[in-house]
Parts: sequence; C-alpha cells; structure tokens
Amino acid sequence: MPNSPAERPRRIVAHREGPMLVEGPVEIVLEDGTTVSSDRFCVALCTCRRSRVFPWCDTSHRRRSPAARPGADH
Repeated sequence: MPNSPAERPRRIVAHREGPMLVEGPVEIVLEDGTTVSSDRFCVALCTCRRSRVFPWCDTSHRRRSPAARPGADH
C-alpha cells in the first residue's frame, strides 16, 4: 500500500483489553505467509489470539460475568 504525502496516516486505535481497531481497507500478512484482506472502513484485529476467526476479532477476549456462568447464583 503506497503512501503519498497527500494521504493522511492510517489510524490504529489500541485498547488495553480488546482488539486493535484499524481504519481500512487493510491487507494483513500472517505468520505462515498467507495474506488476508478486508475492504471495510474499520476492522478489529485480535490481540489476544483467542479468536476463532484470527486475525479478525470475534470478541473472545471478553470475560464472562459471574451471572453468565452455568450454576452461578442470580
């Protein structure tokens, strides 16, 4: 993705306990060399590696509340 001086920098928003939000479109090269891409205006990239659709975030990083656990008192 070439950057010309007229283009504004790509914005990436980092959350302490969540995904990296990246302004799209994006192209990502994975560790094994495969490339995935998205033409969405913003994508959420998984940083916890729990996602079933890695590198995209599927909110697997969210902790469940005690009430959401089976057998928890309501």
